Parts: sequence; structure tokens; C-alpha cells
Amino acid sequence: MMKKQYDIDCNIAQTLNLIGDKWTLLILHAVKVGFKTYKELQENLPGIPTNLLSNRLKTLCEDDLLDCELYSKHPPRYQYNLTDKSNDLDDIYNALIIWGDHHLQKSFKCLNHKDCDGNVRIVYVCEKCGKELSKDELLVHTH
Repeated sequence: MMKKQYDIDCNIAQTLNLIGDKWTLLILHAVKVGFKTYKELQENLPGIPTNLLSNRLKTLCEDDLLDCELYSKHPPRYQYNLTDKSNDLDDIYNALIIWGDHHLQKSFKCLNHKDCDGNVRIVYVCEKCGKELSKDELLVHTH
């Protein structure tokens, strides 16, 4: 498991303990879009140091964010796949794309509706009553 950076009783801090290291979200996103082997990841993440990629992949497998599947014994070669846990990061990626489109000096991506090409925004919906909520209607509860 990754070293614990934050010893704070907070979902944000504890989530960052899993996915907050440099390159981690980019590695997971690269696997999501189809780059499954070490070589493919290295080629499609320009600038990532080889030892860092190796260490991150190992940690991501230990933290159940990637499944590690041996596809060649000599030399040992692995293919990486997302787990249910890492498949749930889509909302994080989308929020980062939207935020970047609004706030970066140069936006590289935007999120649009595939049917009409309209811009997309994040919407909160109450799971209990189904009502669409504004940010000021949200309440963070401590367990």
C-alpha cells in the first residue's frame, strides 16, 4: 500500500492517499482508454520515469485500483485492467475536464453531450427523493 501522506479523518485526504500521487490519475486514465501494458503506458505518458511507472503500477495493484494479469512468463509481462474501484473514477475525470475547460489558460478538452454537442455540467441528485440539487442544498455529514 502507498505510504500514508495525510493522517486526517477526511474523505478528501484519504482519497488523495490512494490517487493523489503524481502520475497516478494519469496512469489510471491511460488504462481506462486502452493502454494496458507497461510498454503502452510508457509510450503514452511522455515524461514518466520508468522506475516511477513501475512503482505506481505495483502500488495501484496492491491498493485494488488495478488488476495485474500475467500474459508472458519469460520475461514476465503484465497487462493491467481497471477494478470496480477505479472504474468509479469517471466522475473525477469529468469534473477535472470541466474545471480545466473553465479555468485553464489553454483548454485541451471539453465535455459535451454526444447527441447535440452541448456543454455538460455536473448535477447532484438526491438518491432518496430524486430531486436535482444546487450546491447550496448539499450538506456534508460526518459519520
